[in-house]
Amino acid sequence: MHTNYNRRDTKPVFVGGLQIGGNAPIRVQSMLNTSTNDTESSVAQAVRIIKAGGEMVRLTTQGEREAANMANVRAGLNAAGYSNIPLVADVHFNPKAAFEAAKHIEKVRINPGNFAQTLEEADEKFTALLGLCKKNDVAIRLGVNHGSLSKRIMNKYGDTPEGMVESCMEYLRICKRESFNNVVISVKASNVRVMVHTVRLMAATMDAEGLNFPLHLGVTEAGNDYEGRVKSAVGIGTLLADGIGDTIRVSLSEAPEKEIPVAKQIVKVIEDRASAQPLPNIDTSFINPYKYIRRNSIKVGAFGGGQVPEILNATDKVPSGVLECELKTKNAIGEALTFFSKLNDSNDCSPVVISRHYGPMPTEELIVRASCELGPLFIDGLGDGLRITADGVKQDDLDNLMLTILQAARARMSKTEYISCPSCGRTLFDIEGTIAKIKAATSGYPNLKIGIMGCIVNGPGEMADADFGYVGAAPGKISLYKGQTVVRRNIPQEEAVEALVELIEGSKG
Repeated sequence: MHTNYNRRDTKPVFVGGLQIGGNAPIRVQSMLNTSTNDTESSVAQAVRIIKAGGEMVRLTTQGEREAANMANVRAGLNAAGYSNIPLVADVHFNPKAAFEAAKHIEKVRINPGNFAQTLEEADEKFTALLGLCKKNDVAIRLGVNHGSLSKRIMNKYGDTPEGMVESCMEYLRICKRESFNNVVISVKASNVRVMVHTVRLMAATMDAEGLNFPLHLGVTEAGNDYEGRVKSAVGIGTLLADGIGDTIRVSLSEAPEKEIPVAKQIVKVIEDRASAQPLPNIDTSFINPYKYIRRNSIKVGAFGGGQVPEILNATDKVPSGVLECELKTKNAIGEALTFFSKLNDSNDCSPVVISRHYGPMPTEELIVRASCELGPLFIDGLGDGLRITADGVKQDDLDNLMLTILQAARARMSKTEYISCPSCGRTLFDIEGTIAKIKAATSGYPNLKIGIMGCIVNGPGEMADADFGYVGAAPGKISLYKGQTVVRRNIPQEEAVEALVELIEGSKG
């Protein structure tokens, strides 16, 4: 983390005519949740994303049939006047779909965790794919997900940031050997803290090997509504504040066009920070960027000493012995780092309340801005308390915002957390309606994490952080998980929410 905003130097990559990295602005994108074989619906939804400000559109390609139909979606968008918007094929488990997609569109995403079983097989197939992409001027995204590492990587590294980075680097080294430079990198997780540490490690590892490819940022399975926006803004905002990130996707379990305004607001917060009056650069080595280490502080009442951060309202007095770091400029993170650096230099272990006041603004903007500016400080273990005040906002709503930011940063768990996928063409049930039903039935379980996944592609893996899971197994059928273990298979969907509650209740003893 840096006192002032300095963007990481990256190689420009071209996806069709769209530049990512280099001196290009941070790009925003989304993914369709239509069937890729339904050309009309896919084109219509893509147009809604584009009109909302999306600059790139991704589609799921389960097989060669879906990959081939990308040509029709491309033609439909061209006919609608959007030939400048690149299309991306999202490929899992099926290298043949990647080869087919590379004939029709501008970018192919593959997952190193399921593209091939062995490194030798990966070398052979991926080298061939790079040759085709080079011939057709198609970009590649190497997209590693926390929950879908190969067995080979898992056996060596476990489900760790180091394993995620190595999974990506194996393929990236092939790109380097083959002189293929049109590649973008992503390493994602649903746990915001894991996501931040992994992306930081990915950037540092690339830099150490002389590679400066652009990074795509996102929090997988962030959920919907309030929590999804906060988790995405805390995770993406932390990394953008580090200067890391060239394109972003906010993954919400909602209509994909709703992701774009949130993404644009996140970018706006970073642009505001970049335009702020520079602060003197300071040494931030007291923060470990790759591992959560809570700042050492003495205990003063309910503050410090390793206790969970407290939340305060506008009139709460800070106890004697507790300091308040009041942030006032566009560079809130830089202000806070300067404050904590001075404490570190003087060996002052007083607990610290971080506070910020916001003027009148729309609710979604407040959620995003506060999450981007304050969440990173708790990701890095700096605060012992949080006070957010805002003109015209009820205290209950501010309390909810503060607790949600702290939960996203994994600094304080205070309510049920839902890890839900944004849905795509693979989704086997109505994700938004199902989330609403599950929330209504389970919101009374504090500190519980429930995964809600549309299919098994990333489902069981990406909900690795969840206590229980609800996963689409087949049309109209749901499988339930306890941790990573499936405990009931193929339950009729109309019975599944009740069965989930029974599973949770039965596990209490």
